[in-house]
Amino acid sequence: MQAQHHIQASESPQAHVARLVLQANLAYGESNNGTASFVQRLKARHECRSYLDEALAQEPDHAAALGLLGRVELDDGQLEKAHTLFNASLNLQPGQAQQYANLGYWAMKSERPALAEQYFLQALEFDRQSAASFCGVAHAKRLQGQFDVAYLHYRKLLESGAHWDSVYSGMVTCATHLDITKADAALAQDAIALLNKSGLPHQELGRFVAAIIRQQYDLDNPQAQIFLDAASEDELLILALEKTLMPDPAVEELAAMLRRAVIAEVAHTAELRESLQPLTLALARYADRTGYALCADEDEERLVDTLNNSLCAQIAMGESQDAMTASLILSALYGALFHQTFAVHLGQWNLVDWPLAMQPVLAASYYERATEEAIKQNFDEKADELCLDKADVPQAWPSWSQLAYHVGSSLKTLMAEELQLPTDSLPATLRILVCGAESGQRAMELAHYLDDVEVIAVDESLANIAKATRMADDMGMDNIVFWPWSIAQRFVADGHKVHWVEVGRLPSTAMTDVSLAALVSSATQNGAVVHMHTAVAEQTEGDRQIRKLISHHKLQPTRTALRQLRRMVLTNKHDNHWQSLLNEADFYSLGGCRDRWFRPQDVHQLQELMALVSNEVEWKLVKARDTDGHTLATAPVQKQVQAEALGSEVQSLMGQGLSVYFAKRR
Repeated sequence: MQAQHHIQASESPQAHVARLVLQANLAYGESNNGTASFVQRLKARHECRSYLDEALAQEPDHAAALGLLGRVELDDGQLEKAHTLFNASLNLQPGQAQQYANLGYWAMKSERPALAEQYFLQALEFDRQSAASFCGVAHAKRLQGQFDVAYLHYRKLLESGAHWDSVYSGMVTCATHLDITKADAALAQDAIALLNKSGLPHQELGRFVAAIIRQQYDLDNPQAQIFLDAASEDELLILALEKTLMPDPAVEELAAMLRRAVIAEVAHTAELRESLQPLTLALARYADRTGYALCADEDEERLVDTLNNSLCAQIAMGESQDAMTASLILSALYGALFHQTFAVHLGQWNLVDWPLAMQPVLAASYYERATEEAIKQNFDEKADELCLDKADVPQAWPSWSQLAYHVGSSLKTLMAEELQLPTDSLPATLRILVCGAESGQRAMELAHYLDDVEVIAVDESLANIAKATRMADDMGMDNIVFWPWSIAQRFVADGHKVHWVEVGRLPSTAMTDVSLAALVSSATQNGAVVHMHTAVAEQTEGDRQIRKLISHHKLQPTRTALRQLRRMVLTNKHDNHWQSLLNEADFYSLGGCRDRWFRPQDVHQLQELMALVSNEVEWKLVKARDTDGHTLATAPVQKQVQAEALGSEVQSLMGQGLSVYFAKRR
């Protein structure tokens, strides 16, 4: 009995350590729970660390505990400590697949994806079934630019049941880089699965699905035959029209042709067939997303005018909703219902009063526009729209539906780990100023994924401000506001400060009363960060040519003028000097075209801002990344900043596409 008791007593500490490590693993799993808030995950990480500290105090050479502590250190940004702990664990217990996988994630965080791949492959040698290690290989391949190989890895993970957010996110990223040169049924099925997956940023898949559809319908062949009935049963085409904007002239022509075929059949039969309704509704949503950029022939426009007049009469006679549904769908193919003369009468019904399949079209074409119009009334800038024809009122751009996937964090954590800046003296809530927020996606991602911020997003487009405000309200976000430049200037003039400035789209040449450099200088104080990009988009040869035409002919940004300019480009789409422009997603929306051609970004604003931060007495370059996201040595970049400030264009950063972070010294 005494011997047995002695054995149990000697095993008891080991069992206790094992339980502590088990509890630590459970806490660590909770710290990576994507549905938990950042504060909850941080609390779970601290709990995990306390369990591990207690376990290692009793058994310092516990390999699994050392490895898990390494993961905690890695998540806290302590890369050297994490590396030491992973290797210590392997020295104590060689052949651990988990520790090689951990080293893989360490190498990725250290921006060494090739080394990460080697570690993940070593992990797979010890555990062939490790989905986490296989996923690591996919991430490493993606970071090395091997998008096709990474894409196949992500596909395999989904097929094996690893439906993780990081897998979907990686697959979407890779899909945007694939070069699709032939019809591929597997890719088409992938695209359908991605478009059917809720919560993904479907707007990023436009180029991918356009390439598939281009091959599927043989659109490079002038003799290719397109059948309306076949298109009406094409799940990928319908999903793509519902959820993306496809930057491809041939696909745009396909959409316009299908729309024409639908309206022609209805004109002939006086009926919208039930089998055509899903495609027609999808085309209506697509037309709205383009800002009604699709060109229509005169006979189509006459038919739609007749249809709209008929709708006015139907509403005046008090006809039922059911009697008008088909006509409303067809009208929405060619123009926003909110802009029609009968629009005032649609407000008598709520969105939910309409058939379920129609609701997305009516939301985009009428109800959401009505909400955004009410938001615009709060700003003085609304006066500039009063003299415009309804069809010429600017459209919000870019068009997006979902935030991209990011891991939740805090701005203070990013400042400490990514920029090595002190954060002890910072307040609990930090204020971010996003200059040139456009339609708000980036600003809302900052507000959504960072748990310690309030965001002020500024843009010169009232349409962007209204759309972004509505979408933030729809998402229940209460830590972000969208303002025109005039209010932001008054806010800063009143003495308010911000802790981070994110520079997006530069003010246009029309914003003569805005100085970005002056605003940044006044809005920041010691410790504030300015993040900007050194390249200015919208500078293709085609853009310059169109701006010359606009200046020469004194064109105004009307829908008619924008369509005519687009038609000119599409008619000459094989000319070399239009190719870069045709590759830009902006071109496929009137909102994007209006911004590029009538309100181009003012390069001088960026030059003045660069001159401001080049003052090393007041500003310090703390981080620089290249176009691939790789961190660069700051000293050479700082020299370029200084040379540029002294007027040397040979070493200019402008146009290099760098992402640079400056911290204010005083």
